[in-house]
Amino acid sequence: MFTHIAIHSPKPEYRDEVLASMHRVDAAAVGAAGLIQIGPWQEIEGGRLIGLAIWESREHFMAAAPAIFAAVGDDPFDVWEDRPIESFQLEPAP
Repeated sequence: MFTHIAIHSPKPEYRDEVLASMHRVDAAAVGAAGLIQIGPWQEIEGGRLIGLAIWESREHFMAAAPAIFAAVGDDPFDVWEDRPIESFQLEPAP
């Protein structure tokens, strides 16, 4: 199992644009081999948006990632976000 987490810190006036971008990533991932779950989450107390994707393996994620993230390749995150997107790749601890 492999998990990818992306933490977005949108400027308040661009929250809807960041969320729409996250939904485009989700739509691009539909049908990808090895995808178990994908979708945006929101912080309960705070303005951050969290992209969570769970995959059968890191190899599945790496194979699908270029096509998935191409869907948002032209999105102006440098304008929309207060800080760079934090990205985590996680695997179960032994």
